[in-house]
Amino acid sequence: MPRYFLEVAYKGTRYSGFQIQDNTVTIQSEVQRALQVMFRREFELTGSSRTDSGVHALQNYFHFDSDILFQPRQIYNLNAIINSDIVIKNIIPMPDEAHSRFQAIAREYHYFIYAQKNPFLDDRAYFFPYTLDVNLLNQAAAIVKEYNDFTSFSKRNTQVKTFICTIQHSQWQPGPDNTIYYHVKANRFLRGMVRGLVATMLKVGRGTLTLEGFRQVLEARDCSKADFSAPGHGLFLAVVHYPEDFFPA
Repeated sequence: MPRYFLEVAYKGTRYSGFQIQDNTVTIQSEVQRALQVMFRREFELTGSSRTDSGVHALQNYFHFDSDILFQPRQIYNLNAIINSDIVIKNIIPMPDEAHSRFQAIAREYHYFIYAQKNPFLDDRAYFFPYTLDVNLLNQAAAIVKEYNDFTSFSKRNTQVKTFICTIQHSQWQPGPDNTIYYHVKANRFLRGMVRGLVATMLKVGRGTLTLEGFRQVLEARDCSKADFSAPGHGLFLAVVHYPEDFFPA
């Protein structure tokens, strides 16, 4: 049966994360519902990257198998069915063995914060009304690239075989509407990792944690040493990367 990739973007404010769960509304449950309403059959979706409750995505993927021959007009119709805070961007025919999760080679996240009250940002950036030293933030971000064991930045009860991640980019940058954001790219991320890094680096930026103290948190391999208080609504999954020429031309 032919395989398809479905590219999606969403504002995660109203959803209990990406992956389908019992008795709650998620991105996956809404996409499956729209497909089933339109085509009157069951669909089983596999996601490329799980995002937590309240987290947004500029790009994420599902894959699924179907004998339906999808037409561009059907994407328009699906978007008319699905909630306005989710958009289906593309449905791409793929080789049968293509896997949205296991064949992704990197992911990029952006975490936005702002210091001056702005009602147009309160559900997609973290209001943090404190003086920050951006130079210290970027020194901490540079330290992140020196390490590959992120046990300290993985929430408890995470069922993974390894805490090793290869960080390819780690930097604080100016963003729109007087925001700043943490831009991080890695081959993989652990549960709560980006939010843990952000909240702990913000302590460095405020001067309540030294750069050496931040390094000690990384080296402790103990998640009780990190701060995970950064809320989900400031976080965006920005890009999911696949190998060159992965998608058919």
